[in-house]
Amino acid sequence: MNDKMQVSKVLPVLFGFFVMGFCDVVGITSAHVKEDLLGAYSPEFRDTLSNMIPVALFSMFLLFSIPTGILMNRIGRKKTVILSNVITIVAMFIPLIEYTFFMSLVAFALLGVANTILQVSLNPLLTNVVKGDRLTSSLTAGQFVKAISSFSAPFIAAFAAMQFGNWQYIFPIYAVITLLSTIWLMATTIEEEPVAISATSFGSVFAILKDRTILLLFLGILFVVGVDVGVNTAATKILMERAGLDSIQAGYGPSVYFALRTLGAFLGAFLLAKFSSSRFYQVNIVIAVAALGVLIFAGDKFLIFGLYGVIGFTIANVFPIIFGMAIQKRPDKANEISGLMITGVFGGAVLPFFMGITSDLIGSQVGSVLVILAGALYLLYAAFAIKVG
Repeated sequence: MNDKMQVSKVLPVLFGFFVMGFCDVVGITSAHVKEDLLGAYSPEFRDTLSNMIPVALFSMFLLFSIPTGILMNRIGRKKTVILSNVITIVAMFIPLIEYTFFMSLVAFALLGVANTILQVSLNPLLTNVVKGDRLTSSLTAGQFVKAISSFSAPFIAAFAAMQFGNWQYIFPIYAVITLLSTIWLMATTIEEEPVAISATSFGSVFAILKDRTILLLFLGILFVVGVDVGVNTAATKILMERAGLDSIQAGYGPSVYFALRTLGAFLGAFLLAKFSSSRFYQVNIVIAVAALGVLIFAGDKFLIFGLYGVIGFTIANVFPIIFGMAIQKRPDKANEISGLMITGVFGGAVLPFFMGITSDLIGSQVGSVLVILAGALYLLYAAFAIKVG
């Protein structure tokens, strides 16, 4: 009976990870904005401008992660998740009201605020319903749900285009899903441990970075998100540039990436319950770096699709492994660690920003791949430098 009650609490929290996955629609949106709204701009600036969509979203993680951790200590994890859902619903209707480059930036900045709040609060909320050694595998299960959301985005957009005549109707569909998630969570009773409010401040949170291991883990979050968003953002453009595919055909590139990332997260949820997370991390990142190295030169479309799959599969579990390591390192500071680690999601703004500039300077998407590879090389270093437990 107790197990059933526990499952009834876990499921609405895990469903929140589906809403978390809405941020990955930036890949599709970036390509559409480049094609729909930036045609009047000269080609040498279109990549830089279109990449401002993920920059607008992921910049919010730098600004709002720590304040969210402090807010969460005051109002609780569940209420903080609900707040993020309300903001998400508002953001989802902006592109329908006015579809311009500026309003797209506004919508995704607001979605970034909501997603920041959600990522800071949802992972710790999961620790209230999952205990002990199952935490890492449960966090990975959450990433599996998030990966399903990311993988579904191109298909939901295609459905919206066919049924309603406009791909932008993906946004109100997302709003309805978010509303359902909110109602389910509000109807679920979750007991939260009391926290020491007075001990939390900007200074106390950033002071945790004095721990070398936490610093390496923080940078790991920054670069793994940068790699993930970078591949998502560049995948369609690479196929259009090298394989001569149109935007519809090339749009399957991110789908392959997310499909294999979903599979990787699914298998990881089981494998991480049995095998060392650090060793699992090491093996996967070595393969990912090798695949990115090949992607610099790949020109055949089937090889490129295959490389997307390999990268997606091997990168799928790096985020929850690093996040889990950080929580295990300082379990007494779970809320603060969550806010700090999610600040690192700002990497989703940093790498695409430099990808756009580098690609425009070089005149090809090789620039994007080089920036992504640089981020992956740090993850390779961290895999062997970090020791937790």
